[in-house]
Amino acid sequence: MSTLSTALPADWREGHFALRIEGAEGPQAVALAKGRAFDMTPAFGTASVWLNAEDPLGAIAARGEPLSLDVEALLAGTGPARLLAPFDLQALKACGVTYARSMLERVIEERCRGDATQADSIRAEVRGIIGDELSALRPGSPEAMALKENLVARGWWSQYLEVGIGPDAEIFTKAQPLSAVGGGARIGIHPSSAWNNPEPEVVLAIDAQGRILGAALGNDVNLRDVEGRSALLLGRAKDNNAACAIGPAIRLFDEGFTLEDIRAAEIRLTIEGPEGFRLEESGRVGAISRDPTEIVDQAVNPHHQYPDGLALFLGTPFSPSKDRDAPGMGFTHHIGDVVSIASERLGALVNTVDRTDSCPPWRFGIGALMRNLAQRGLPRA
Repeated sequence: MSTLSTALPADWREGHFALRIEGAEGPQAVALAKGRAFDMTPAFGTASVWLNAEDPLGAIAARGEPLSLDVEALLAGTGPARLLAPFDLQALKACGVTYARSMLERVIEERCRGDATQADSIRAEVRGIIGDELSALRPGSPEAMALKENLVARGWWSQYLEVGIGPDAEIFTKAQPLSAVGGGARIGIHPSSAWNNPEPEVVLAIDAQGRILGAALGNDVNLRDVEGRSALLLGRAKDNNAACAIGPAIRLFDEGFTLEDIRAAEIRLTIEGPEGFRLEESGRVGAISRDPTEIVDQAVNPHHQYPDGLALFLGTPFSPSKDRDAPGMGFTHHIGDVVSIASERLGALVNTVDRTDSCPPWRFGIGALMRNLAQRGLPRA
């Protein structure tokens, strides 16, 4: 479980953060501003309404109520409050194959038809035909389209390459509003899956106008064998109980933290298994094939709106492929794995793997939240 020394970044007392906690009476939207805690629930009711304000940062001092919060106990899981995912009513959206490394893995899944035993040989075959030149291509460019024509002619075109180097990004619904789990919670793997993995990602916080307000860390838990059988099974592969984790908090853009810090960020993944297995990998956000602003423009525009705002997973820089159970079998989760996704300016999101039917069921939806706020007489303003 995450602790203060790792969950929040070392400079958390110098920044501004949006988080949600489960208090004695129900969920609270909380701001951390230069180390001080403020309850935003009395004024706004939800994190979504607060972050859709004209000036979310200014609203902290103007409308937030000072809150006595033991941040260390909260993040260590030893206090009376529990850390929740920092988004509530926002849509939970995700991008696929936005990095060359992960794009190749999706192609491998497709060629394997979800059979992990073929992954090692097909990985070598794919790299031999496609190579690593994809990382230098700008999606939708003439060079990318020329490569597409060549691959089509050779019988190697893929739907994953279409969204990876074609003009249109893959943007899909990862999960339902309020269904994401936060740091310290269990994350779910469907027991029918024999090949699965975490997907460490940066998650952008975007308001209804399409403004990027800040970012958090996310785990887009994925069933590789399910998606590999058919991309039409994406919902079954992605949207399962406790299969979306976000946290520990949204770091809001301010004078000391901007989109440039996201572009320059490195994401570190550590997995520690109950049998002593350990995996460490890392990837740069800046290796993304489309700039985050381009992806946001494709997500929020005159053709598509999100009145409550959205959380947007940018895609994973890598899919872990280290052999675990047998040579050539690659990586798959075991129950009890502790997964840590960390980045210097965003902190760390730490979760433990369990079966989807053993994780706490999701029962607190939008209706329950509205009833809870009404019972508490919130928001007051």
